[in-house]
Parts: sequence; structure tokens; C-alpha cells
Amino acid sequence: MTIDTAGNPGSSARHQPSLDPAEVEKFSRMAAEWWNPKGKFGVLHVFNPVRLDYIKEQVTARLGRDPLVRQPFEGLRFLDIGCGGGLLCEPMARLGAEVVGVDPSEKNIKTAGVHAQEMGLAIDYRVGLAEDLARAGETFDVILNMEVIEHVADPAAYMQACVSMLKPSGLMFVATINRTGKAFALAIVGAEYVLGWLPKGTHQWEKFITPGELKGWLAANGADVMDESGVSYHPLANTWRRSRDMAVNYMVVAEKRRAN
Repeated sequence: MTIDTAGNPGSSARHQPSLDPAEVEKFSRMAAEWWNPKGKFGVLHVFNPVRLDYIKEQVTARLGRDPLVRQPFEGLRFLDIGCGGGLLCEPMARLGAEVVGVDPSEKNIKTAGVHAQEMGLAIDYRVGLAEDLARAGETFDVILNMEVIEHVADPAAYMQACVSMLKPSGLMFVATINRTGKAFALAIVGAEYVLGWLPKGTHQWEKFITPGELKGWLAANGADVMDESGVSYHPLANTWRRSRDMAVNYMVVAEKRRAN
């Protein structure tokens, strides 16, 4: 199923979309801001290094790649779900991966495609949802599921579709926000209303995902969490760092089981 720029279901509306149409429209309005480090997505530009380090560390270690070579991901097929303007797709392509980026917002995809072309990068950007690729039988060595699941309508069904696209022993990275009082205070009140890092209404506390819920959905579909990490902000250095505290932002990497 595709969703047009107004967030309306397309001709395949008989399929339940994973992302609420209102969420698509909200991010479409902000599409032109993706590559502005001082714009509405400026916090992602600061957040990106910790995500990139984690992805590179885990992929090279678990898939037997040399982290010291220029393109350790060469020969691997990556999917970035909810790719937005391509902030993760481009670094993955530079590391040698064949990258597919999917997003339900046509405006985001256009932004991502233009920027990739300007950078001389070949990235396969598509307007659509994870379920579209799953129904088409697409498979990937690595799936990036970063800051998406807290925006979907049915996270359990969404995770089922995502895991189905992983090759055996493939890796899925999930980054999201824990459903705790601390997360409400920092990720919503602090980030949206006090610091203005994100537009008001970007997140809804009731849609946040606990690590237990996430691990359960992954395990039920044949993927086991191999590593997990909290991510904390250090204001004096204006950096995000991995930590043991998973009460707010956290990341996991899961590996798909091989069939017996």
C-alpha cells in the first residue's frame, strides 16, 4: 500500500496501513527540513553518530566484516524503514551497502532522492510501507527500524512483517522510546515543549514501546535480541552516548533464527 502526500491511502487501501495517515502528513510537512542541522530534525543530526557507531559495530562483529576496511558492508543488502530524508541511508551506502529506503511520504522520498543524487550516491528510494516490501517477497541482510515503531498503528503486526523480510541470521536494529514516566518527562515534555528539539505532538506516550514488548514481538516471529543499549543525552557536550539506562531512548539488535 502507498500513501499519497496528503496521507491518504492509495488504491490498495484494503490492506491495513502500519502508519497512521496523520503521522505521514505530520512528517511530510517537515520534509524539506531533513538536511538542515539547525532545523526541525537537528536533534537527529546530533543523534546520528551514536546510531551509526552501534550499527557498524554490531554488523561487522556479527556478520564477520572487517571494520577497518573502507566499505565493510559491501555485498550486504540494507533496508531503512521510515527513511525520511535519508540520514541513515547515505552513511550505509558509503560503507558499501546496497540500500533500499522506504517511507510513506512522497515528499520525504523526493528530498532523500535529490540529496543522494547531489552526493553521488545510488540509493533505491521508494514511497510505501514495510508491508509493501514484505508482500513482494523482498529480503535483506540488515533492516534498520529506527524511531519508527512508536508511530505505527499495530506494532505487533508491523514487527511480524519486518522480521519476515530478514534473511536467516540477518540483523534487525530497532531504536525507540520506553513507556516510562521518565520518558514522558524527557522525550515529550522536555524535548517537545521545553527544549523545542521536536515539534509539539511528534510523540504520543501511550505509543511508546517497552523493551519487554519489543523482545516478545521479535521472539514470536523468530528473531532474538542479541544486544541492547540505552542512549542518553549529555547536554554539556551536546552529544548522545550509549548507556545502561534504557528508561528513555534505547536500541536493540536482533538476529533471525535459522530454520531447523
